[in-house]
Amino acid sequence: MLNTALIDRITEPMTLDKNKISLIKTKTQVPLTIGVTAVNELGEVIEKSIACERPLTLYLNWRPIVTLMTLGARAESLALGYLKNQGFISDVDKLESVIVDWEVNSAAIVTQETIEDLDSQLAEKTVTTGCGQGTVFGGFMQGLDDIKLASPSLKQSTLYALLKNISAYNETYKNAGAVHGCGLCEQEQILSFVEDVGRHNAVDTLAGEMWLDQSSGHNKIFYTTGRLTSEMVIKVAKMGIPVLLSRSGVTQMGLELAQKLGITIIARAKGRHFLVYHGAENLEFDVPAKTAIRPAQQ
Repeated sequence: MLNTALIDRITEPMTLDKNKISLIKTKTQVPLTIGVTAVNELGEVIEKSIACERPLTLYLNWRPIVTLMTLGARAESLALGYLKNQGFISDVDKLESVIVDWEVNSAAIVTQETIEDLDSQLAEKTVTTGCGQGTVFGGFMQGLDDIKLASPSLKQSTLYALLKNISAYNETYKNAGAVHGCGLCEQEQILSFVEDVGRHNAVDTLAGEMWLDQSSGHNKIFYTTGRLTSEMVIKVAKMGIPVLLSRSGVTQMGLELAQKLGITIIARAKGRHFLVYHGAENLEFDVPAKTAIRPAQQ
């Protein structure tokens, strides 16, 4: 169904330099947190911030695809990354425009690419464990057998430095909680970091940015605060990233897919503690064992 309310308010387009895609917004930003009052355990009224949550309906060539619940940061990248990861679009050169309109909570992707079997893809849905999202479509698993990931090489000291640097991020979480964070990293440097109410929204946002930039993932590390499920592993594999790092745990299917796809899985990573569930041979243990802090419970 054509969203005429969205089209009627299209303003003068802004052009992205990278791929000459017309990025049109009628409202460029929305607040990520709002101030509220709460009563603490002492009966005191205090001022606090809470995370925002809003619907964003994605349209592909003006056809509604899905509604995501999102924080609202970088909606254009979220829309592109979601549609790319779900297998609806694949040719960045065929993209014409991205239209984000927060007045009607919509993001429309217009492309010249031929979308094959759209009806059958939309009909095949799987409800997942993804917070803030929870649905994948029929094209999500396509192309996995063709993925060939680089063999990573990572030093333990670099991993510690990266975990230390990550602590400077998570701004919304520090202020309000209730969000997940994901980071695109190279060695100990964080290239891009995004937070959202769902970890899969955050990974899709970074996937959209990488796709627009046409940047390679072969030398990257993907960091997330969320658990490493099968869906998370698949998305990172599609981004071409060989190392997946999380402060949370990994599921059985997530591990099995990582083993099949050749992704190094490092979980429960915080401070100087981590567990390598797959790919330990890719990690150089260059930090003396006596300097590592052994937690009481692993």
